[in-house]
Amino acid sequence: MTATMKGKFKTVLLVVTASLLMASCVAPRKIAYIQDVPSDVRREVAIVPVTAQPGDKISIVVNSKNPELAEMFNLPVMAHRIGQPMNSNYNYSQQVSSYTVDSNGNIDFPILGELHVEGLKREKIASYIKNELVRKSQVKDAVVIVEFLNMGVSVMGEVNRPGRFSIDRDHLTLLDALSMAGDLTIYGKRENILVVRQEEGGEVYYRVDICDARSLHNSPAYYLKQNDMVYVEPNNVRARQSTVNGNNVRSTSFWMSLASLIATVSVLIFK
Repeated sequence: MTATMKGKFKTVLLVVTASLLMASCVAPRKIAYIQDVPSDVRREVAIVPVTAQPGDKISIVVNSKNPELAEMFNLPVMAHRIGQPMNSNYNYSQQVSSYTVDSNGNIDFPILGELHVEGLKREKIASYIKNELVRKSQVKDAVVIVEFLNMGVSVMGEVNRPGRFSIDRDHLTLLDALSMAGDLTIYGKRENILVVRQEEGGEVYYRVDICDARSLHNSPAYYLKQNDMVYVEPNNVRARQSTVNGNNVRSTSFWMSLASLIATVSVLIFK
């Protein structure tokens, strides 16, 4: 092989090797959250609180200067859970009786009767019951405490601690839920998070890009509701790792290996 031919062949091999190396490089995916927000900018976001819905369990405690009077409006604390044996080591004082919101959005409250609480947040339910007690001359100095007991959201997919998490505040954002789950792994798709919500007997699906502040804050799924399911999809790198050995024709390792082989062969030929 002449020197000229060797030179041309060497040039071609170098070009091919460089092309393969460039093909193996994947453009950095969006990793940082809320990237498009400049500093010192105030963005107004309407807070959507958690409200009572059919099937929810609610603890309602009425207090008064007259304990005997208030006791009439409080459910008795269960001595033990139905279907479970008594356990002397269990702290039964921590048991809390609750009301279950029926399919019509109502609860059956002692003496006051049926109360419609669907769509009301905690403080509104407490204010509603207090006003009814005063209006009907039952307890004039009532202090009503309301807590939601069984509310939670599920977080699945590419997060560090998937699971179901209790809602322990009056409003919960998507970012709050992801934080509870230990944040996304490096393999999670930040621009395509799925939120599944149960509404009116069906399911509604929302796609959220947490890298885009406008998209995130304008999404109906920015504030979560009880029983929402959050799913973080795996990115292409994780998807390729799910193959037998991850070395299919689309993987980075395949192209790197091929480029290395060509470079080695070229060195041996022109040594």
